[in-house]
Amino acid sequence: MTSAGTAPTRLQLFGWGAALIGLAVPTYLLLAVLLTSIGLIPIWIGIPAALGVLALQRKFLNFHRRRAGWVLGTEVEQPYRSTSGMGMYRRLITMLKDQATWRDIAFMFVEMVAGTALAAIAVGMLVGGIGHITLATWWWALPADANLNLVGFLSVDSTASAIYIGVPLGLLYIGIWWWASPYLMRAQAWLTRSLLAPTEAARLANRVQQLTVSRADTVDTQAAELRRIERDLHDGAQARLVALGMSLGMAEETVARDPQAARELLAEARAASSQALSELRDLVRGIHPPVLADRGLEGAIQALVLSHPLRTDVEIDIPGRLAAPVESAAYFAVAETLTNVVKHAGASKAWIQLTYADGKLNILVGDDGRGGATPGDGTGLRGIERRLSAFDGTLVVSSPAGGPTVIVMYLPCELVAANEH
Repeated sequence: MTSAGTAPTRLQLFGWGAALIGLAVPTYLLLAVLLTSIGLIPIWIGIPAALGVLALQRKFLNFHRRRAGWVLGTEVEQPYRSTSGMGMYRRLITMLKDQATWRDIAFMFVEMVAGTALAAIAVGMLVGGIGHITLATWWWALPADANLNLVGFLSVDSTASAIYIGVPLGLLYIGIWWWASPYLMRAQAWLTRSLLAPTEAARLANRVQQLTVSRADTVDTQAAELRRIERDLHDGAQARLVALGMSLGMAEETVARDPQAARELLAEARAASSQALSELRDLVRGIHPPVLADRGLEGAIQALVLSHPLRTDVEIDIPGRLAAPVESAAYFAVAETLTNVVKHAGASKAWIQLTYADGKLNILVGDDGRGGATPGDGTGLRGIERRLSAFDGTLVVSSPAGGPTVIVMYLPCELVAANEH
């Protein structure tokens, strides 16, 4: 595939057209197996079979989406409803009720006819042109009385006629292919996009589903955060303050008869007050670090790295301040990721990159540890994902066995004026 933003060449389009002709066979087989498995749903075996074939079909058609986007120079989105966390029966019902599933099936029917025909014309023009130009070189392999009728009225019956008829005709075919093949392949890609891209209704439905999940995750996250604050206050500062009150009460009672004991109790009370103040500061720092408000995201990340036990390289290029909630989410996402590196990665080095471009904050945190990190393995990545989802953010993990691990986070946001922060 060409790099992003680079238009495919005619030879690349020729290769993709030839591949499309070959893909007609697996398309037919996949469609036949899919329809058969759907027909077997009333008996139990059809349920896992349909789920497996639908999953395979979606991967197969996502490949078509990527290649159509490559030809058209634009992304073709996936239209499917999320089925994560669902059981087998509910997942199958959701997939069968999804309009995108039936549009996929319609595409497979259309692709086997119209799409393959467009690709065949684009491929056939070049192959036919080359065949006509080289006809004289392999004329000897034909029977002695061979007589070819080209385009219905041009007769070729000798090596000489193969040269003065075949060569100009072949050049004409190649000329037509050179002019028409981009249009033919773009027509095939447009056909793919028209059936496989999400409709406006599907896009809105998926957006509603995404926002519903995001809202539920945000509510759960906030509830968990409130419980953590309540627990920290109850077990920490509140206990210290109760001990402080008891020490002061006992000192008040003993100050007259035993001044030395009273002084010791006052010393304990002073220590308890200092410890309670420290715990309250830690609690506030866990809610919204003061350094984040004072020095912004860049200063807060730099301060975070100073207290990190691993050598950590930092590169930040943000031309301004972001909204306070976005800075907070980004800060805690980086902090939690670095904590995961220390706990789980076995790394000797980490690196952080923060950049802002096209209305999006891009955060990259990497390490040279053992790798193998996934959002579902209890390393806290799922919590980061939930925190980011409240801002329509996404998290992508690349962590092959043996490392390195690279976690990329995207947060859509806008820069704000300094007096608006």
